[in-house]
Amino acid sequence: MGRYRGSIVKQSRREGINLAETEKVQKYLDKRPYAPGQHGQRRGRGRPSDYSVRLREKQKLARLYGMNERQFRNLFEEAASIPGVTGTVFLQLLERRLDNVVFRMGFASTRRQARQFVGHAHILVNGKTVDIPSYRVKIGDVISITEKSRSMGFVQENAEASKRRRVSPWLEMNPENFSGSFVRLPAREDLALPINENFIIEYYSR
Repeated sequence: MGRYRGSIVKQSRREGINLAETEKVQKYLDKRPYAPGQHGQRRGRGRPSDYSVRLREKQKLARLYGMNERQFRNLFEEAASIPGVTGTVFLQLLERRLDNVVFRMGFASTRRQARQFVGHAHILVNGKTVDIPSYRVKIGDVISITEKSRSMGFVQENAEASKRRRVSPWLEMNPENFSGSFVRLPAREDLALPINENFIIEYYSR
């Protein structure tokens, strides 16, 4: 599964969830709550197989975080080797990706934008430039925007919009300094994700 670069609205309609986690995409889903294409409204008449259900759940989560199959599977296998509830550990590893943290902090309006933002070296971790979207953030790390990037138009827009967003409880923000801290691992109940991670465990365990 390569990285998808097409319409996030179309992909969200296909998966039946708001992959961008933005109000704009949610409005499209509310207006057209069915898959795209001429047969979209007829989809779902038959009972899907167990394999199909597990596959779709895996696809939804991978696309939500913008990962290809190799990255996603490798991260799952790492999660399975760590003590704890595999599904929760897996979600925590996904949440610790730098591109996701940048999105959660409101520095970017979508994860796709966050990946570009990180890749273009606009982000600092503990005062040092990190341009790897998959970089794993640790508890106590301070994420900030470089001084020269703070005046960029979309950064200013995102900063203003973030003031209206609910801050994730595992993060602490300092909007005046365009920075935030990763203070703890999110608990499963913190993550309002429309995903059943047990299906993904079953998919990879088949």
